[in-house]
Amino acid sequence: MNNKAIYQSKIKALGPLVETFKDEGMIILFGENAPDTLADYCYSIEVNPVKEQIKVGQTFVLDGISYKITAVGDVAERNLESLGHITLAFTGATQAPLPGTICVEQKEMPDLKAGSKIYILA
Repeated sequence: MNNKAIYQSKIKALGPLVETFKDEGMIILFGENAPDTLADYCYSIEVNPVKEQIKVGQTFVLDGISYKITAVGDVAERNLESLGHITLAFTGATQAPLPGTICVEQKEMPDLKAGSKIYILA
């Protein structure tokens, strides 16, 4: 990877209902403290610091597949760093539909599993 990683984590576990939002082009990431009402829908990740501001034009990498970031919600970076929580929308939207959403270019979503690596590259 030529670009500098400003965030990295990995998938620790998958809730039994993670596929629920696949048709809508969304996945939900959450650290180990996901609320019970949401945990079944989440990919559980390690909570790690974000080294620089997350911005449009950077690259979100899931299991080696790169996606250009097209929108960043107002609280997405803070939630990712403190809770390991974001909704990742594979819609190509230029405005995040919710404050905790990061939108990336619209292309095929990866099949994530325990051990899958996550990076954000500046």
